[in-house]
Amino acid sequence: MVGVRFLPQGCDPRTGLDCVGLVWAAYAAAGRVLERPGGYPLRGWARARVEAGLAAAGFERVADAARAGDVALIAFDAGQFHLGLIGADRLLHAHAGLRRVVETPINGIGQEMGRWRLVSSC
Repeated sequence: MVGVRFLPQGCDPRTGLDCVGLVWAAYAAAGRVLERPGGYPLRGWARARVEAGLAAAGFERVADAARAGDVALIAFDAGQFHLGLIGADRLLHAHAGLRRVVETPINGIGQEMGRWRLVSSC
């Protein structure tokens, strides 16, 4: 999905994605359809609301070694939160400023506030 255009509230790679839409679209492409939060703002959500949305979709916070597919919850200045997908040594995320989905070095963005992993349904 690298290169897909950025679109606020976007959840379809054909039309555009934001950070939430990217995570949900990636899991859907892997065969896991998740309940996606709706009506969220790009700025101003409290961390507790972001974490509650992840938990409601079936993710749990983890503290062990990062795995590909884990979701990084990232904090920016001014209380803005962002989601990204962790790869082997890269982070995939929808970059509002660059207006597209990009890959960056795993340590090249904000301050990680936690990692979340989809709970297995098996």
